Amino acid sequence: MRRPAYASSRISRSAAALASPLLAVACSGPGEDVRVSLCKDIIAVYTGGKPTFERTDVKTPGYQDAQVILAYSTDSARGRGICFYQYNAMEDTADLISDPLRAYSASPSRVVINGEALSHIALARAIGESMMDQGRELLDAATGAAPNPINR
Repeated sequence: MRRPAYASSRISRSAAALASPLLAVACSGPGEDVRVSLCKDIIAVYTGGKPTFERTDVKTPGYQDAQVILAYSTDSARGRGICFYQYNAMEDTADLISDPLRAYSASPSRVVINGEALSHIALARAIGESMMDQGRELLDAATGAAPNPINR
């Protein structure tokens, strides 16, 4: 028996409504904005490892691109990454005063690591790989499974 179209769309909307808060929480640390988490993940993908983040600085200069600036170190070097996020708010609201990063897109438009700008293709790949890693972490957390180094 086939479900009516409205039933499937209602189920999809309900699933999306339940999944959205879980994704927002799962994709960032406690109190850490998703833009900061994604920038860290992009740098981890770019460096091919697990960098140690030493300093995080966020600049939100009004209607210009926000900047998430990260100082990090790996086993072999120290580095600096900057993720740029375009202003994306339709109007200024009171909640943007308390959380100014909400006014910016959730995905960076440009990333510069150690003075080198990632190409659009490299950025798209790094974002995709970061999102896959976040999805795996979410599934691992949801199922209570230990991380599997073979799948990474």
